Amino acid sequence: MRRQNGLPSRQQILDFIASSDSPAGKREIAKAFGLHGADKIALKALLKDMTDEGLVDIAPGRAFHKMGGVPKVTVLRVTDADGDAVWAVPERWEAEGIPQPRLRVIERGRRQSALGPGDRILARTEEAGNGWIAHPMKTLARGEEQILGVLREEGGRLFLAGLDKKAARDLPVVDRGEAEPGDLVLAEKTGRPPRIMAKVVERLGDPFAPRSFSMIAIHKHGIPNVFSSDLIAEAERVARQPLGDDREDLRHLPIVAIDPADARDHDDAVWATPDDDPANEGGFRAIVAIADVSFYVRPGSLLDKEARKRGNSVYFPDRVVPMLPEVLSADICSLKASEDRAAMACHLRIGKDGDIRDWRFTRAVVRIAANIAYEDAQAAVDAVRSDAAPEMVDPDLTRTALLPLWDCWAALSRARDKRSPLDLDLPERRVVLDEKGRILSVAPRERLDAHRLIEDFMIAANVAAAKALERKKAPVMYRIHEPPSREKLTALKDYLKTFDMSFALGQVIRPATFNHILGTLGEHEAREEIMTQVLRTQTQAYYGPQNAGHFGLALGSYAHFTSPIRRYSDLIVHRSLVDAYKLGPGGLSAEDAANMERVGEVISSLERRAMEAERETIDRYVAAYLAQHVGEVMDAKITGVAAFGFFATVEGVGGDGLVPARDLGREYFRHDEASQRLIGEETGEYFALGQRLKLRLVEANPVSGALRFELPDGKGSGSGEGGDDRRRGGPPRVLKRRGRPANIRHQGKRKR
Repeated sequence: MRRQNGLPSRQQILDFIASSDSPAGKREIAKAFGLHGADKIALKALLKDMTDEGLVDIAPGRAFHKMGGVPKVTVLRVTDADGDAVWAVPERWEAEGIPQPRLRVIERGRRQSALGPGDRILARTEEAGNGWIAHPMKTLARGEEQILGVLREEGGRLFLAGLDKKAARDLPVVDRGEAEPGDLVLAEKTGRPPRIMAKVVERLGDPFAPRSFSMIAIHKHGIPNVFSSDLIAEAERVARQPLGDDREDLRHLPIVAIDPADARDHDDAVWATPDDDPANEGGFRAIVAIADVSFYVRPGSLLDKEARKRGNSVYFPDRVVPMLPEVLSADICSLKASEDRAAMACHLRIGKDGDIRDWRFTRAVVRIAANIAYEDAQAAVDAVRSDAAPEMVDPDLTRTALLPLWDCWAALSRARDKRSPLDLDLPERRVVLDEKGRILSVAPRERLDAHRLIEDFMIAANVAAAKALERKKAPVMYRIHEPPSREKLTALKDYLKTFDMSFALGQVIRPATFNHILGTLGEHEAREEIMTQVLRTQTQAYYGPQNAGHFGLALGSYAHFTSPIRRYSDLIVHRSLVDAYKLGPGGLSAEDAANMERVGEVISSLERRAMEAERETIDRYVAAYLAQHVGEVMDAKITGVAAFGFFATVEGVGGDGLVPARDLGREYFRHDEASQRLIGEETGEYFALGQRLKLRLVEANPVSGALRFELPDGKGSGSGEGGDDRRRGGPPRVLKRRGRPANIRHQGKRKR
């Protein structure tokens, strides 16, 4: 129904735009809802508000479409064309934080497309499933498609090797400009299928130079990495503002920040002490102090707009691309020892069983007692408990700050064990560089009790923030992790069946369900591959205002509160707490409060962009590290299995490389999707997910991050163009498994 004043609601307008078969401008909307006179004037104002709020965008011709969607009729630029498969992207795309959609171009009546990269078309678009398709209406003046790659020379000719691992082939270069073989360049695709070529438009330098791999990711993913002079000036101005006299003074408490030794910022610090309240006997009082970023970054400011555009900081081995300028992220908002800093303080009352009994939030001034590395904090506590003198931390600080934290953490650990969150022990790779940016080592990051302690304190504060806002009936930007889909659970059931393990789909699925599966395995060789499959069963976490719980952590309400320096989601939560507890300026704007779902979608997509860029950069560093070991046989583990071959990673280092099925010898191997194996049809021997084996590294490409392996003896490698060559007889080149667990029952558990 329309509102009483005759205007449709925002949702009604969005529904009409989505359902309209033709472009919907102001005139079409007014006609659809029967608006006349003053109502049409009011509609114009409403549509402007919806545009400012990010609900709709205006396409050329003044037609509206849902923000983040594609106009019904728009100009597209062709990016890829291979036979009848043509893909294009919108030429104009201004939806902040939402990746540019890729549309499949459908040319009716044509067997072979005449379109090529750089072509521009006017097209009618429509949503199809989870994607978009486009129907060309008219071909426009031509543009160019740019790609990032490295020039290589072969047989006296130049080729462009694209940085994308999925690139089907290198492109011949028709114009090198001033670039030389080996240079990293920006190029344009030219020509028509099947003769697609590259023209160099900019030379970017040496792709193997120190600290170049992160810049490749920044450029490829369009990550903003430069702050404007106006924005830096605003940051410097707000950094000088006084903290004010209405803050709770916590400078007398020995609050400590425990972070990685190479941390670029310090946005959280912790303190705990035994609770002297008889009603909480054996319990603790704790404070989680978080940088008060909302005090400095106000809604609608240049800083706020840039932070939302970035969504989060992006961390590479050699640099960080911060969400906020360094005067804030690395200085005034960073909780540094012996410096007065503005903080949002989460006061917790924790029972002896680890349950959070109560909470409150204040704006405070803190003076951190020390910034301590995880390793040093762990060593200090271990030393005291073994009656030795701590070396890196002052003994008094260990006694007054660290030991009470460890005692409180013991209670939090009991609560964690009781709820049994998902326990997947997956090591994080750490790339260590020297002062010139050269790789010293790539190894799993050590996991200490100190890491788990900080993690559990942060989780407690995040839970308190979500529940506090719920109690105040204030907007919440939840961190949501939904349970696995039935489709994925069915695939897991089929997979576990290959190990003679039962998995009932009718049961209530909890994290403990998966922990029990892993607990039955102990140290069995199948443990890691089953753990990998359990991980693949999980959904991807995201941000949003509708609470669906956090499955992995086994929590009903969860929000990110503890990292506002590097995550925009946390800044939103801080602002809502400022409003809910009436803590002064810097609260949540009415616009953001009304558009939490939209904001959640944006920051979720930007988080995925950052994760992809970080992962690709680590892969490039790993490939560069392994490049000096090409030709060597090394310990590897299979991480993925497909019909065309399997992927493997170097044990203890990482990086995924392909072993094509055609290189597995002369026996034919079929892909068993349920068991994630390639199985020899004649012998029954197989390659399986999680299997350990010896492989020879034959290629390591630092620019793309790609690796390629072959079997240790090299036999069968490159032995033909297809499956027929593998059927000519001879032994299969596989590694036998040493057996698999039989009759493993669904019991036991491991803690996380």
